[in-house]
Amino acid sequence: MVSEKPFAEFQLECENVLANALEKLFPEIQITHIPLEKPPILELGQLASSLCFELAKQLHEKPLVLAKRLVKSMDEKQFSLIEHVAPAGGGYINFHLNFAKFAALTIESVKQLDEAYGFSKVKEPVKIIVEHTSVNPLHPIHIGQARNPMLGDTIARLLMARGHTVYRHYYIDDVGRQTSVVAYGYDKLGRPKPDTKPDHFIGPIYTITSCLVEINRLKRELNRAKIVQVEDEIIKINRELDEWVSISAELSSKYPQLFEELLNKISEDENPENSINRLNKAYEEGEPKAKSLIRKVSELCFEGFKQTLNRIDVSYDSWDWESDFVLGGHVAEVMQKLKQTPYVFMQTGVWEFNAEDVAQRLNLKTKLGLKEDYTIPSLTLARSDGTTLYTTRDIAYTLWKFKKAQKVINVIGVEQTLAQLQLKIALYALGFHQYADNLVHFAYNLVSLPGYKMSSRRGRYITFDEVMDEAVKRAYDEVSKRSPQLSDAEKRKIADFVGIGAVRYALVEVDPSKPVVFTWDRVLNFETNSAPYIQYTHARACSILRKAAKKSEKTAYTLLKEKIEHEILLSLASFPDTFIEATEYLKPNLIADFANSLADKFNTFYNALPVIKAEPQGLSNARLTLVDAVRIALRNALNLIGIVAPEKM
Repeated sequence: MVSEKPFAEFQLECENVLANALEKLFPEIQITHIPLEKPPILELGQLASSLCFELAKQLHEKPLVLAKRLVKSMDEKQFSLIEHVAPAGGGYINFHLNFAKFAALTIESVKQLDEAYGFSKVKEPVKIIVEHTSVNPLHPIHIGQARNPMLGDTIARLLMARGHTVYRHYYIDDVGRQTSVVAYGYDKLGRPKPDTKPDHFIGPIYTITSCLVEINRLKRELNRAKIVQVEDEIIKINRELDEWVSISAELSSKYPQLFEELLNKISEDENPENSINRLNKAYEEGEPKAKSLIRKVSELCFEGFKQTLNRIDVSYDSWDWESDFVLGGHVAEVMQKLKQTPYVFMQTGVWEFNAEDVAQRLNLKTKLGLKEDYTIPSLTLARSDGTTLYTTRDIAYTLWKFKKAQKVINVIGVEQTLAQLQLKIALYALGFHQYADNLVHFAYNLVSLPGYKMSSRRGRYITFDEVMDEAVKRAYDEVSKRSPQLSDAEKRKIADFVGIGAVRYALVEVDPSKPVVFTWDRVLNFETNSAPYIQYTHARACSILRKAAKKSEKTAYTLLKEKIEHEILLSLASFPDTFIEATEYLKPNLIADFANSLADKFNTFYNALPVIKAEPQGLSNARLTLVDAVRIALRNALNLIGIVAPEKM
């Protein structure tokens, strides 16, 4: 027999046996749900029901008495995976597995399903867009942003393995002041060709230009404040100016030649801020020169992004340009439709969207998980010069996405929670209730490096490329230390997939709602809870199987009697259930937890018990099949996270 979900087979049998006993003893009692949970220790059984505590309230009997009566009335002819049932505690009913039958079911299922094991398919697959990464084309992807593609890619892999049709999208935010700033600086330099990786070339141009333009703006504001003699304003501007001058000194020291060239060129412009605003407005209006310039800069940066993401095995089905939705009239159309609702008003020359009013009129707060006394801030849709804001453009993009899919998942940092909420409310206001219901904001927390404070405005960040380079270098040193007999080519090959895998795992294994503290001693720990540790465990399983001579004797699963063997079997059998939970609730960290836990159990097993030399031969065969099942489950789990499962390390 082969089962997609071995542990679920046991659970279903327990439910049926208990339900039949209940109907036999108390036919008048109607129970819609039979509670079953895993006991805290293996000796208490593999599932336990607290049903008798609820029954006791209705029948006015002690829970333990009811438990004994129900167990006594059970028909043992219905037992297959159940070994025996016992009343326990104050009224629990504990179900104990027949581990010989369970081992046969689980291991044979793993072996026969092989690459498909664990990946239980959904009955009604849908089309889903997962939009992730979407880093602005201003500078290289840094470690603080790298969690997004790792989580987004893993979510896409999970959903695809579940049977859904998944499209990976990258939204290129090429509209707005920031892209106009970098394009302005790039243009001042004469639009040079990159002499380094393109995104690393563009990054300093953006940072220096932004700094110099801000200093110019603040100096003009200071002069105006001095003319009208507003003392508080003068103090405030001086404080900001001092900070930016400090930043400029840091950037001048870091990029002396580039800084000097940009300083000279920008100084020729009487009002750089106005020039940038004009460029921004011209781009939104589709002016050819502006479009050519900003697209060129953005494409340069994205060429670098693609190289980075390709290195870590992240790909996309679509690269969607934000400007296409502006220039194609989609954003203007959305603006017009919003203005026709009662929720948009003009305030101090700008268009505002009253999200609170929508939530009140449509009674959305409970549905959105908001407290009734929380006031949702209004959303500014457009500036006084007519240019739109990011969330306004995102409404048009979201409507476009829902023409291609039934569900949309936006992988965006927790700091964008309000913007994503306002986006969803705007969909409700426009009458797209089904779209809003199927729009998911997958929020995740920040990445931090102890002792290092990142600052984009200072150009102070550690790029994702640098992190991967360092990870591979450290992995090479570790592999050289552990396996000095390998050739240099073999060491470098192993170091690459170990280093890259270590980074991927570190950014996925923490609950998305919690911050990641990125430290090398944790990321590249070969002893516990890391990709190298799990990869090494997989390689160890492969090594055992290579060393074992082929045996023709039938496998005797009845000989797998050790507690750690039973724990491994339970872990293997529960993988499909873990996969379903991780996918349905978008918790990719559960897959990492599973792989790490199984690796722990396997290493305990390996260190405590003989496998190839186990006696009798039937026990050796049984343990070898268990090793093979672990190998398959670890490989499948690692593949979901996008990590190589090596046969040798």
